[in-house]
Amino acid sequence: MQIQAIKQRFHIIGNSPLLERAIDVARQVAPTDITVLVSGESGVGKEVFPKIIHSLGPRKHGQYIAINCGAIPEGTIDSELFGHEKGAFTGAHESRRGYFEVVDGGTIFLDEVSELPLLTQVRLLRILETGEFIRVGSSKTQKTNVRVIAATNVNLQELIRSGKFREDLYYRLNTVPILVPPLRERKEDIVLLFRKFASDFADKYRMPVIQLDKEAEEVLVNYRWPGNVRQLKNLAEQISVIENTRIVTADVLRTYLPQSFESNLPVLFNEIHNTDNISERELLYKVLFDMKRDVSDMKKIIMELIQSGQINKSFKEENKHLINKLYQDSDIREESPEEVSSDFDIHKPEEEDIKLIEEDYEDAPHEYIEENLSIQEKEKDLICKALEKHKGRRKKAAEELGISERTLYRKIKEYDID
Repeated sequence: MQIQAIKQRFHIIGNSPLLERAIDVARQVAPTDITVLVSGESGVGKEVFPKIIHSLGPRKHGQYIAINCGAIPEGTIDSELFGHEKGAFTGAHESRRGYFEVVDGGTIFLDEVSELPLLTQVRLLRILETGEFIRVGSSKTQKTNVRVIAATNVNLQELIRSGKFREDLYYRLNTVPILVPPLRERKEDIVLLFRKFASDFADKYRMPVIQLDKEAEEVLVNYRWPGNVRQLKNLAEQISVIENTRIVTADVLRTYLPQSFESNLPVLFNEIHNTDNISERELLYKVLFDMKRDVSDMKKIIMELIQSGQINKSFKEENKHLINKLYQDSDIREESPEEVSSDFDIHKPEEEDIKLIEEDYEDAPHEYIEENLSIQEKEKDLICKALEKHKGRRKKAAEELGISERTLYRKIKEYDID
């Protein structure tokens, strides 16, 4: 089947070469039983590619099931995937077949595969290599013939380095990689997608189709789209329902775009946002290091102003304590603090201040460790507050924190939270 026919069959909109390359790889790998790893940011439409592979492959008459690994609690995921025997755990009143047993001869799509616990990863690796599995609470080995297609929106190699994902499983899943491009790399498709969504919602809500003027189209194309196609679709629906005028201007469009994600953001945010799937902790470290660098740059500027005589005497007298400390902390001075203080008629710091500065220098080698501990404590504190706010209901707490319920469960165990 040709790429254009595939796009029509699966309602894929766009002519981007990157998108067509991903479709072509899916088309070529479909007739085989090779394991495929679909990667891409959240909202790019990764879930359509397993359907293409299954429908064009020899298993098209078998069952197809999509499983969101992040939505299944850690304590029950093994039972869901591999089944369990009666009495295997509390509440197991009867035997149950798992997905790998039910879908024998078909295809399983494991979405958010990065959320799988390490023990489950071991079981999955065994199925991929030998086709064998054991139900929870059983000692009997069973066989299954299932094609596995996995998807992730995070960098699995980063998880491997942090010990959260098995390297052997990664290479077994990543036999053929399919990278679904983010919307910002498919600029030629953005307006086309918006028109399609606007037309669909006009039919759905029985109203005239909204249209963008030229300026609005430029805003649409230049926006970063952190939520990708899903966000664009939601935007089209919002405007279709709320706006009375059917011609949308750039000013109207901007009111629907989150201000924190505008295209003219400072460099710091863009640098962080462009980093491919870095972990939350690494993101925090980057912010802290950049802040520290900015503070150092500010110190240098103030020192240069003082040394050039551009700061008046009254300011120096009012802030002599801070200036003395600045001289102590500065790494750009060529003169001793005593010499500079003498030039500007500033009193020497008192013994208590010097002691405080010396303590700061003694603590400097341990700076990163302290930041690390601080981040963990903050994270633990936020989890405790969320649980307390929602009276121990983990699902609500996870939604409040913006993480999956299984991730919250793992964090509770990690921090030993009662």
